[in-house]
Amino acid sequence: MMTLVIVLAVLPLATTLAAIAGANARLAGYAAVAAACGSLALSIRLVFWIGDHHVLSALSGFIYVDGLSAFFLFTVAVVVLLSSLGSAAYLRAQESSGHLNSLQVRIYFGFFGAFAALMLASLGTGNLGMLFVLIEASTLASAALVGLEAQSRSLEAAWKYIIISSLGVTIALVGTMFLFYSGTGLPLTDNLRLTWPYLFQHASELAHPAVKLAFLLAVVGYGTKVGLAPMHTWLPDAHSEAPSPTSAMLSAALLNTGMYAIIRFLAIARIGLGTHYVQVVMLSFGFASVLVGALFLVTTTNFKRLFAYSSVEHMGIIAIALGFGGQLGLYGAMLHTLNHAIGKAVLFLASGDVVLAYRTREARKVHGLLTTLPLSGTVLMLATFSILGSPPFGLFLSELTIVRAGFADGGLWLPLALLLLLVIAFVAFARRTMPMIVGEPREQSGVRQPYATGEQRLLAALPIVAGIGASLVLGLWIPTGLHTMILRSIGALT
Repeated sequence: MMTLVIVLAVLPLATTLAAIAGANARLAGYAAVAAACGSLALSIRLVFWIGDHHVLSALSGFIYVDGLSAFFLFTVAVVVLLSSLGSAAYLRAQESSGHLNSLQVRIYFGFFGAFAALMLASLGTGNLGMLFVLIEASTLASAALVGLEAQSRSLEAAWKYIIISSLGVTIALVGTMFLFYSGTGLPLTDNLRLTWPYLFQHASELAHPAVKLAFLLAVVGYGTKVGLAPMHTWLPDAHSEAPSPTSAMLSAALLNTGMYAIIRFLAIARIGLGTHYVQVVMLSFGFASVLVGALFLVTTTNFKRLFAYSSVEHMGIIAIALGFGGQLGLYGAMLHTLNHAIGKAVLFLASGDVVLAYRTREARKVHGLLTTLPLSGTVLMLATFSILGSPPFGLFLSELTIVRAGFADGGLWLPLALLLLLVIAFVAFARRTMPMIVGEPREQSGVRQPYATGEQRLLAALPIVAGIGASLVLGLWIPTGLHTMILRSIGALT
């Protein structure tokens, strides 16, 4: 099974090799899709194996997979597959229209494969130092995708992303060092002191002041990758300037990888320090993020930036769920992670069709998508309802679970405050997106069908139709396998 984990993480590099070999957008796109299918299949196989054996640990903890890792590996693998399908269509359309040259296409697929591989690898290690290295490397790989178009705004967004994210992850490294320092009085066995299983097992014996500082620095540092306020400032620029399939990867996969790292530190801090300190930290950053996200949704006119601020809001909701804690709060956090990943991937991929057709990211310049782009417009409308937490989509169920966790925690004002912020976000988001979708299209020059061939249209339609279908299913029914997987992910933390 150790080999399975390695192959799962390395498989997306087939896309990188295809790009290095000079494959065009069509061949590189199919290589990306095939590699993503393989990674998803292996992640599902790993989920079943973990269900029987609980933990996989090898190479002194450098490879470590438990229920939590398996859940996040599955979630990220789903997003990689959806984004690979979207990339196969989007990059071919950009290449055929002359907006990207062959070198840019090869750069895209080369770094796309590396980006996916690094994220999957970070979820399969138990060494906190290696976790830092892999997440920082994913920053560099994804930055090349953000600046792919080589325009002044995209290059500025890429540099801003590198600087802020690298600074954040460096802060997380300092937090990791303090966590290592907190265990200096413990017996050292096989150089395992920097591995999560060892620290989790000895969490009650760690020095409390060092653990407090380590957890706070980890939340600030990895929270920068997650987009928690006030460390979120890179996120709107990067998401709005990157190619839409990259935006899907950033919002639906990268942010979850950062949250995974925070959860690892949270599990240690909760045992070592008790629940109060952890709750205060997570609820503070969570509510700040939901508030900032909701307020910027009111003023933002660029629809890709709008979706980015929605990600800030939803990452805040997950942080709040972790702050509420308990079985219900953790269950809601995991369910929301998966629902948001699928819903936001669909939203960004559908928005890519709009960008290709209208050559704009301004919401006020787009009208009547149901008429001009019937499939993309319909999916965008459904994805809007999904991401806003409307029934019968999955995010409604996960948000309801999180609010219930808040009331179960004994509070009244915090869950009510969360509900108020969700209402503000709902109105602000719908106010921008619905005029794009409904009504009569205005006379606009230059609007065209985004894809030239039936093959491209099929590749573009597959991820958004499958994704919105999954969001609908998860709002009506949680499969037994998924329920069990979430319970195992929670069990790994207790």
